[in-house]
Amino acid sequence: MKKLFFASLIIFGLAYTNNDLKAQNNTATQYNGWYMYFGNHRISDDLGIHTEYQWRRSDWIKDWQQSLLRFGLDWYAADNMMVTAGYGWIKSFPYGEQPIPESANEHRIWQQLILNQKTGRLNFQHRFRTEQRFIENINAVPFSADDDEYIYRNRARYRFFLAVPLTSSEMEDNTLFAAFYEEVFLGFGKGIGANTLDQNRLYLALGWRFNKDCNVQLGYLNHYVFKSDGIRSEQNHTLQMALFYNIDFRKG
Repeated sequence: MKKLFFASLIIFGLAYTNNDLKAQNNTATQYNGWYMYFGNHRISDDLGIHTEYQWRRSDWIKDWQQSLLRFGLDWYAADNMMVTAGYGWIKSFPYGEQPIPESANEHRIWQQLILNQKTGRLNFQHRFRTEQRFIENINAVPFSADDDEYIYRNRARYRFFLAVPLTSSEMEDNTLFAAFYEEVFLGFGKGIGANTLDQNRLYLALGWRFNKDCNVQLGYLNHYVFKSDGIRSEQNHTLQMALFYNIDFRKG
């Protein structure tokens, strides 16, 4: 696991070498707010249901940025390993200095592997995710045989997450903790445009763990988006507020 940890640091460290694109690109600086709920609900020792909704707003909370609904089936393969496959419905809206022409829907199939590890007070998580994206073609000519209604894209993501308890030596009930993550998005296959690097996310937050099934987090996300034209990009300073609430249906 130590080798995996250091390899992870190298992977997301390399992502920052792409930040020299900022000097060349037309970068829009914007301010957003993401207000989110996540839940992983056990229905048996081996299986569970993932539920998630993200209410993403531009200009902190004033206007729509994106609506994201996601659910999936969890398989608890081992004490420190979970595999999930699911579906997501995403609606994106015009926002900011580089808006899309009009609102667009996306249907997304996704698969992920989560590995957890612990070293002293440090709680690590590695998340590997692949996505098959069906994005509404807003430029399609109605009733045209030459234009597809949806554009297909592939994407891979890796997230390194770290949580550190601050008011106790362990992540136990009623504990204040610090959270950090770094996530890299890479497009692959046909049609990804000029940039293989799609997004980079850097997150810092404080959280409160009520118990093993419930915690809240309030933090800052530096969200960098590289547009497919290879010229434009966004640096989004984003407030994140999240509730994590799990229900164990095995009880009672």
